[in-house]
Amino acid sequence: MTTLRWWDTAIAGSLLVMAVISALDPDFVDPGRAGSLITLAAIGLCYLAFGRRGLRQAAARATPAHGGVAARGGVPAGTGAQTAFRIAIIVGSGVAAAFNPNLATLQAIGFPVLWVLTEGFLASVALSGLLAVMVAAGLTVSLGGSPGDLLQAGAVETISFVFAVALGAWITRISQDGNTQRRLLAELTAAQDELAVLHRDAGGASERERLAREIHDTIAQSLTSLVMLAQRTRAELGADSGAAGASVDLIEDTARQALTEARTLVAAMSPVRANDSPLADTLGRLAERFARETGIQVDATVTVAGLDRELEVVLLRCAQEGLANVRKHSRAGAASVCIERNGDDVTLTVSDDGRGLGGYAPERENGFGLSGMRDRVGLVGGSLSITDGDPRGTVLRVSVPVPADARPTRSTP
Repeated sequence: MTTLRWWDTAIAGSLLVMAVISALDPDFVDPGRAGSLITLAAIGLCYLAFGRRGLRQAAARATPAHGGVAARGGVPAGTGAQTAFRIAIIVGSGVAAAFNPNLATLQAIGFPVLWVLTEGFLASVALSGLLAVMVAAGLTVSLGGSPGDLLQAGAVETISFVFAVALGAWITRISQDGNTQRRLLAELTAAQDELAVLHRDAGGASERERLAREIHDTIAQSLTSLVMLAQRTRAELGADSGAAGASVDLIEDTARQALTEARTLVAAMSPVRANDSPLADTLGRLAERFARETGIQVDATVTVAGLDRELEVVLLRCAQEGLANVRKHSRAGAASVCIERNGDDVTLTVSDDGRGLGGYAPERENGFGLSGMRDRVGLVGGSLSITDGDPRGTVLRVSVPVPADARPTRSTP
């Protein structure tokens, strides 16, 4: 049942009960009975003419708007329909009580109507007081008009007014709390929607960053090898056709691996885990290819097995990036890659016998390789360090935590 239909039922029922009381009361005859019925009919007509519209406007004013905030300014509190029906209720209740003291009960519906139609606590109290005064005056007239009748009517209406104000204040507080809860719920819903958008944006940014790391660690490295091999082939073509042929074979092999890696990225699988090979075999192939491309001898050793797939990918990517740095910066003749168990961690060590760091400092990193490696390791709770070797060269060390029950198994490529 809607609010307006509730008011239809309440007002129509109240007027009907009052009309039956007036018609059947043996103590009152015409013209009092006729006056009572006419007054009740007039109140009913006023309700149909503008009372329903005023209540509908009041309900629209108190109902939260689409954004969840009460539309306080949507309909003015003093619209003509609301004002006219307030006057009709106040005057009609007093006149009805003047014809028949039993009709003073009509104020039971009059007080709630005034509180609903009036915006503002003090205004509602003032109009309730005016209604109580009018009904008291009507009661005094119907009871005989003596000072005792006036005192009796005043006492009755004082009690009625106090209860009306108390009940109105309680209902107003409930209404305000309800509006506040609706507003807070709307704000919470809006905040959740905004958080969902931000979460999607952050997820998209994270995915773009992950793809950037993957591309750098796979396709970019392979294409770099192609460039270097092409440069070497160009220099060798003029002197040794046999060496040039070997270099061309390397270019083809590297290009095929780059194509495989690209397809693997699209399929969201690890591009270095061909046919789900063991970690030692995969690292061995990586070292062998690196040695063929650069002429730098690489010793690859793995003494741990049974690692989580994600950790293996992290270690392989870091080994790949470490060897790439050896190729680009070290001027080394030999390098080594070792993956071993160290307590509750697995450690990857990439070392070379080249020229060393040469004043390297982490805060001066301007490439994507090391920073991307650091981010990748950080995602699994690991750490990365770069130091000078002993007696020369560079040592890159990556440590990642693994479950304590992982059993190390020695394996060599």
